[in-house]
Amino acid sequence: MKTFEEYLADAERAHGHLCAGQILGVRLAMHGLRLLGIDDPYGEDRKRLVTFVEIDRCATDAVAVVTGCRLGKRALKFRDFGKVAATFIDLASGRAVRVLARESSREKARSAYPDIPDKDQQQAAAYRAMDDSELFEHQWVRVELPPEELPGYKGEPVTCEQCGERISFRREVRRDGRLLCRACAGQRYYTPIRVMSDK
Repeated sequence: MKTFEEYLADAERAHGHLCAGQILGVRLAMHGLRLLGIDDPYGEDRKRLVTFVEIDRCATDAVAVVTGCRLGKRALKFRDFGKVAATFIDLASGRAVRVLARESSREKARSAYPDIPDKDQQQAAAYRAMDDSELFEHQWVRVELPPEELPGYKGEPVTCEQCGERISFRREVRRDGRLLCRACAGQRYYTPIRVMSDK
């Protein structure tokens, strides 16, 4: 692995600025990789790792920087639980560890750095200095990954019988005997205003 400071520089470049969330995310990911014994996430270990993140905030960008896991590589998975947590899975061994940022670390940041008036700067200073045991709790977990969730999965796409759009990676839904995309099955996150056209 790179050093903490090298990862911070990488995270700042990727995210656009360095904040307490980035520092916490770098520390969280480094802690998770150490627990799994993954030393080279960009080299020899790069195909061993899948990471689930549970929040769409600054820390998640830092986790991606440290692990090398990306959505486009199908190695970064997002589950919107609203928690500063990530689960790191070693595909080679099947071991997985979930690392959660302790809520108590915020209060410890306030008491450790009362002379810093800005909350983000206070947390940034504390997150650099605190021990992993003060910042995080971890739990060994089991994560079942079906083949369609793995990086490199190649499956036959299907076509939604309602909208005609292509569906990849077994994301289709069977409803009333019809093969549907998740949007047509009622899981749409958008509302169409007009019929899609090629104009």
